[in-house]
Amino acid sequence: MAQLSSSKVIEPFGEINVWNQPDGSIRIKATILMTPSVEGAQTGLAIDGSASMKAMFGAGGAVSSLFAPSTPNLVEPVARTLASYLANFDSDGHTTVIYWACGPGGTQIEEMGDINAATAGTKMFPPPKHFGTGTKLLPAVKYFTESRFPDVPWSIFVFITDGFIEDLTDVQSYSLSLVQQIASGKRHFVKLVLIGVGQEVDEGQMEALDDLEYGGLKDPNGQEIDLWDHKLAAGMQKIEEIFAEAVSTDTVLAPSAEILDSFGNPVKPTDRNSYKDGLPALLSFVVPGGTTEFTMKLPNGTKIVQTIVL
Repeated sequence: MAQLSSSKVIEPFGEINVWNQPDGSIRIKATILMTPSVEGAQTGLAIDGSASMKAMFGAGGAVSSLFAPSTPNLVEPVARTLASYLANFDSDGHTTVIYWACGPGGTQIEEMGDINAATAGTKMFPPPKHFGTGTKLLPAVKYFTESRFPDVPWSIFVFITDGFIEDLTDVQSYSLSLVQQIASGKRHFVKLVLIGVGQEVDEGQMEALDDLEYGGLKDPNGQEIDLWDHKLAAGMQKIEEIFAEAVSTDTVLAPSAEILDSFGNPVKPTDRNSYKDGLPALLSFVVPGGTTEFTMKLPNGTKIVQTIVL
């Protein structure tokens, strides 16, 4: 699977994923950008506190308060924006903020607490008390999914990172167990979003989580489960993109629509006969080899042409 760069995605689409099929055809999954409205939604923001983040926090080597940071705190404006946005979406008006990958081995969590939207706009995000000597993601995932929000009806947790995830295999294994719990009805919807910042991000690892296969497992409502998403902060056009994969085929945005391939032929959705009875927020269809774009035609005559060339 390859994800189209955000800079190439045309409104109203939020994300375009492309798979080349063995028979030469191309499978497309496209989401329409929207902020879901969910009763009981809970959110969380986790900020990488490993030693590699020192420069981004503007943390130098001087310990005296007489010495001002030699570089600005680049984490703070990003954290403020994300925390404010998540808090506005959260059902109780607060988002839970933590630093992760702190302390020995990068295994510890430092809690910032629950922050509301008004507070987030001016909240100070100083460096963590103890920068981590490693970058372990699993403790942060478990903090949200097991310690804080194990039983909520809907949740989304955003993880900011600047580099290499040391426990990727453990995170993948745990992710499969989460998906199995969702599929069996033992827990509700969970979405995990990685946001890469800085120049040293290992996007290959982020893609390895985003592209995890779960054997086609579906939730009790029949929706295929896609646990992880990833974004590069530098390439994000709108903050709403963190919800790009948190949409459902059950959310109907228009009474009808038609999708055409490059050759002007209607495409057939993979999960229904057509989009004539409603345009969902999540589109899935196959186009023939050689297709370089698709066109979405709406009832009011609007046409949106979206490239699929990476």
